[in-house]
Amino acid sequence: MNILITGATGFIASHTIVELQQDNHNIIGIDNLSNSSIDIVDKIAQITGKKMEFHKVDIRDYDNLKSVLSGKKIDCCIHFAGLKAVGESVAKPVEYYDNNIGGTITLLKVLNEIGCHNIIFSSSATVYGTPAFVPITEECPKRICTNPYGWTKSMIEQILLDMQNANKDWNVVLLRYFNPIGAHQSGIIGEKPNGIPNNLMPYITQVACGKREKLFVYGNDYDTPDGTGVRDYIHVVDLARGHVKALNAINNNCGGEIFNLGTGHGYSVLDVVKTFERVNNIKIPYEIAPRRPGDIATCYADPSKAEKILGWRAEYSLEDMCRDSWNYQQKN
Repeated sequence: MNILITGATGFIASHTIVELQQDNHNIIGIDNLSNSSIDIVDKIAQITGKKMEFHKVDIRDYDNLKSVLSGKKIDCCIHFAGLKAVGESVAKPVEYYDNNIGGTITLLKVLNEIGCHNIIFSSSATVYGTPAFVPITEECPKRICTNPYGWTKSMIEQILLDMQNANKDWNVVLLRYFNPIGAHQSGIIGEKPNGIPNNLMPYITQVACGKREKLFVYGNDYDTPDGTGVRDYIHVVDLARGHVKALNAINNNCGGEIFNLGTGHGYSVLDVVKTFERVNNIKIPYEIAPRRPGDIATCYADPSKAEKILGWRAEYSLEDMCRDSWNYQQKN
């Protein structure tokens, strides 16, 4: 298949492209490079032996996007592009709504005009807000999101499902990610945020290599076994493979489908820290800090629908995630 990847040089997208190329799909990648680097294109090629077609494009730029995609046969779009930091979204809500929602609407207009009616969307478990129950199935009602980032994911989901309901030519798959960590086993690609990391694992690895003095653990008074937040951490390679499997649903004219991509296991922040220390034989100094706005106590998936329908399930352990994250940090 010819697959358009938005946000192609990002953390999850780059790993997904590796899996797609290894499955013999052709990739057209676009990214505005606002939170990633062009060298990822060459690094993907280093792993797969295949150079993807890449264009620097902002998905909000209708004219440029239309110019790049006109005349191309696109079988499916996997839509990753978007700002993604929970804390930053609380501070910059308008920027998040403009970029994530405005960009998606422009993308959909262009896809419709070029005749591509298949899309897989990079969504998030944040749409469940404070979940009605855990483990979270796809039947768990969407709740009031706790931050603007989550609202952009929730609103984009609604736009996509409304569009599919209005036009049955469209096939839409919403993939609700839990917490991706880890890196490709080669150590060539991984999570490399600009500036201070917003996510747990890259912060831990930067403390481990001495780039940062200590980890701040936000809140130790949640209703969890050790008081720190519990999340469903999933290896990014497992997550990437979930997108390859989601193409089966698209090929079967699925209409509108939703899948949770997680391991089904919850680990606390301190579980991750202790596992990282044990696996890599490195001490991680940390300090308890106040809770962050928008964070919830516990969130982990019931991923059984993805296994039943897509034939997908996570295979890597938390130990694998910690080992591969540190391997990537050491090599970069």
